[in-house]
Amino acid sequence: MAAGLCLAQPAAAPASGSPQGGLTFGTTTNEVIVPVTVTDTKGKFVSDLVQSDFHIFDEGREQKIDFFSHEESQPVVIGFLIDMSNRMKVQWDRYKESTSELMRSLMPGDPRYSGYLITYGTDAELAVDTNNDPEAMVQKLNRVKPAGGAALFDALYMACTNRKTVQGEPYQPRRVVIIIGDGHDSASKKSLREVLELALRNQITIYAMDTVAFGMHNDDEENLLTLTSQTGGRVEAPLGEKMYKDISGYLSNVQDAGNYAIQVGVGGYTAEIGKALFSAVADLMGEITTQYVLRYHPDFKTDCPPAQAACEDTANKQYRKIKVSVGLPNVIVRARDGYYPFAVPQQKPQQ
Repeated sequence: MAAGLCLAQPAAAPASGSPQGGLTFGTTTNEVIVPVTVTDTKGKFVSDLVQSDFHIFDEGREQKIDFFSHEESQPVVIGFLIDMSNRMKVQWDRYKESTSELMRSLMPGDPRYSGYLITYGTDAELAVDTNNDPEAMVQKLNRVKPAGGAALFDALYMACTNRKTVQGEPYQPRRVVIIIGDGHDSASKKSLREVLELALRNQITIYAMDTVAFGMHNDDEENLLTLTSQTGGRVEAPLGEKMYKDISGYLSNVQDAGNYAIQVGVGGYTAEIGKALFSAVADLMGEITTQYVLRYHPDFKTDCPPAQAACEDTANKQYRKIKVSVGLPNVIVRARDGYYPFAVPQQKPQQ
């Protein structure tokens, strides 16, 4: 079956499994979808809000919310992007188990929930195309072993250009990508900037489960922070803050494997890893399936005379900033940073 191309600016979603052709993008955006997460200052979800509590601003201009939803178990298509580089070898069995749990939980056999698996080592591979059965992905994970480099950006590009689509994307169901890795990229042909723009054009929310152990942080994790924060997702760090959030004095106990307060190789350490991974999986599940979803038709009009250049610049911006606010004190609102309102110029056919 031909793989479908995720539409960069979808005017209407394709039928399930329909091919989208080459890299040509269609019409301008006529509706913007904005999944929103609201928490208190301690990270607890605020789940009792109504549409009138929300205000959404497009380049500073408040917009009319045309659609609002906060249903449990919202339909979603989830891409699992799994790092298969050498860096995953130490904790691979544990991450394989937790990822399998996440797949089964987010895809319970209901046709409203779909997923696909992309593994990335030196090359990115669409290991399992979009479907409703998590067992195909679980079985694939059981057969692979980490080795080689990391082509994270190519994997994200593949998620947006080379998989079967589901009718209704990206509105019903929404599009989500979960990266299981440390953000390192050593082998991609694509760049961070390219794939971030493509993810925003495809209205994808990106989450990440950071696989770096506590005390071993590196600059590559900034890639995860950039991808998640600008698309409205976030990073879970199960072997970092989750595992050590209730422990003090850990920096005085330095080992070759990192700065651990819990002795590596003992039963307590193994138990704490399992507990932290379970907590990370539960948090990702809860957020993905219970977000608020807002949709609006952008109002590009301005209140100032057309002759003023500043107004024209605002109305014709190639990237428009979004801000979502809630009329409550002491809450944290997380949503995508913005969107691209205009179509990408179509590529000319090769002669």
